[in-house]
Amino acid sequence: MTAIRSGWRGRFYEDFQVGDVYKHPLGRTVTQTENTWFTLLTMNTNQSHFNADVGSSSEFGRPLVVSTLTIAIAIGQSVTDTTQNAFANLGLDKLRLTHPVFDGDTLYSESLVLDKRESGSRPEAGIVTVKTRTLNQNGDEVLSFERTFYVHKHGAAKAHSTWPVAKTPLEP
Repeated sequence: MTAIRSGWRGRFYEDFQVGDVYKHPLGRTVTQTENTWFTLLTMNTNQSHFNADVGSSSEFGRPLVVSTLTIAIAIGQSVTDTTQNAFANLGLDKLRLTHPVFDGDTLYSESLVLDKRESGSRPEAGIVTVKTRTLNQNGDEVLSFERTFYVHKHGAAKAHSTWPVAKTPLEP
């Protein structure tokens, strides 16, 4: 008989413990193409991100990855461990950009649970605050921030699975 096992569903409010550290599993290498696309999508006109001549004449000697892309990657890397079951971000605080990021850098993120509390207005949810930091492939911290979010509790009606029921079973 085949056992059906659920995949990772993320953490719910009760699963967070102050002091826990989650090393997010996926590293991400940033390319110049992505950097250029992101600057265009966000209307960032600072040429140090997409013009090789400007980048090469800067104090860094090459184009920089736009910091908002680095922030977006860091937040994205943390979702599987922190906000898979969240329904609202409440704040992004103490953001620090501490080291430049360049084309070809690989980013890794980890989060520390700083605080958690019951929601006063939503009995099926709680509020969690984490500190996330991102390292490059050399172990240099490139950014850090604190993020606060609403997250569902186990069994919350709005946290139900949307996975469809198959019309036929999966067979070997």
